[in-house]
Amino acid sequence: MSALKLVRWILWSLVAVAIFVATGVAVGWLRTEWLGQRPPVAVTTTGTPAVGGPFSLVNHRGERVTQDTFKGKPTAYFFGFTHCPEVCPTTLFEMSQHLKDLGPDANRLNVVFVTVDPERDTPELLKTYLESFDPRIVALTGTAEELATAARAFRISYRKVPTEGGNYTMDHTSSVIVTDAKGEFVSLIDYHEDKAMALAKLQRVVRE
Repeated sequence: MSALKLVRWILWSLVAVAIFVATGVAVGWLRTEWLGQRPPVAVTTTGTPAVGGPFSLVNHRGERVTQDTFKGKPTAYFFGFTHCPEVCPTTLFEMSQHLKDLGPDANRLNVVFVTVDPERDTPELLKTYLESFDPRIVALTGTAEELATAARAFRISYRKVPTEGGNYTMDHTSSVIVTDAKGEFVSLIDYHEDKAMALAKLQRVVRE
């Protein structure tokens, strides 16, 4: 191959490479800017769901409490309301039984009942309601805004449902949320979960 042909071959090769690169850039720009296909963004995670967070409420004794009040011990949170016909009393009865079954370890666990019905559930009513359950259970209420903030932090959904006669009931998440001593999410206890499995979850969190 002559020197002139070699130079031409090199130049055409460089042109081809430039066209290939330019085409790739153009296709990438077309996908990103015109078609709206952005490149994937790297996401880091701790592997722990973001459940729980800051709240400020009033307990059944009329005392203002926050999430920090319950830190230092694992805590089982349940959101419900006193006029609940089945789920709430059943869950609180089962939590009372779990506290009994935990024996001495029960004193290392907080159990907190948070109302989703602040319109009716005053501290006085909550205090009376808790008389049917283990005395170590704490009940919380607050303004509608304060309770909405707490529910969002714990990923709880609820809504008022009108009933006959101008009354209403509340639909709400029925799981018990278990956090560790730092207030970080550990596990859920589902409604009607096997009692032995539920107790095992509580035993594990109070002993860790």
